[in-house]
Amino acid sequence: MQSFTSTLEKHGLTLKRSSVQILQVNIGRRCNQACHHCHVESSPLRTENMDEKTVDRVIELLAASKTIETVDITGGAPELNPYFRKLVIAARNLNKKVIDRCNLTILFEKDQQDTAQFLKENHVHIVASLPCYSKENVERQRGAGVFNKSIEALRILNNLGYGKLDSNLNLDLVYNPTGPSLPPSQQKLEIDYKKELRELFGIEFNHLFTITNMPIKRFLVDLEKSKRLEQYMDLLANSFNSKALTGVMCKNLISVSWNGELFDCDFNQMLELPLGSGRTGIWDIHSFDNFENNRITVADHCYACTAGAGSSCGGALV
Repeated sequence: MQSFTSTLEKHGLTLKRSSVQILQVNIGRRCNQACHHCHVESSPLRTENMDEKTVDRVIELLAASKTIETVDITGGAPELNPYFRKLVIAARNLNKKVIDRCNLTILFEKDQQDTAQFLKENHVHIVASLPCYSKENVERQRGAGVFNKSIEALRILNNLGYGKLDSNLNLDLVYNPTGPSLPPSQQKLEIDYKKELRELFGIEFNHLFTITNMPIKRFLVDLEKSKRLEQYMDLLANSFNSKALTGVMCKNLISVSWNGELFDCDFNQMLELPLGSGRTGIWDIHSFDNFENNRITVADHCYACTAGAGSSCGGALV
């Protein structure tokens, strides 16, 4: 397999950041689930959590950053961080759009009973994980009991107005394959999801995002155990789509780790690959506006974002 760097050179392509419009904050790695595909390797046993001092510095930098339009909060289960709500409220007060990467089952955990109402009151855009509308497939990937809780959580969100065509409360779902394959057509799968979830459970949502499994961390271990790593990497490399490169998330995003380090994307963060412009953190900068035209760190896992229709935090790219 040719390296990703060599593929870019072969096509005469470079990867540099435009203005930073999205700040993705990985606020902690603790989660109430331990999914097989998780590139963060989150679980209930993880203890890494962004402290209040770091959250306050993120808020301070947000106030000083004119280009940031969206604060995308992820984890772990971001709602488990004790300063999650503080960050949400501050970002909304700064007129930033806020996204919560929600696993749905978190709504039933201790002290989370009012989380859905809090998200509604602050007009938080929910991007929720539901890797299939089939119970068997979901629980194979995410664990026993997850599917029924996820469906009930979606009903709660629908009852609050989320996912309704006449509301401004956005509820998007995320699909990722259960194995080493590329996602199907996002447009066609969204139609299937909407039909099945409406007919079987009366559930509505706005959009479906298809995301390719990243060959790192837990999914990488599964690939190695099943001796399918080389096959999967060949699939990704042979499916390289230069058109997808124009929309990859690292071009307009900066990723912040729980301890305040900065990375080109959440995947690079998990691999501890420093920014293309050099290792730095939130204590070393005065705003997030100064990363335009900086080189982006790439490696072979980047094939997952540029294979087929492409893959990003907002789903397919082409």
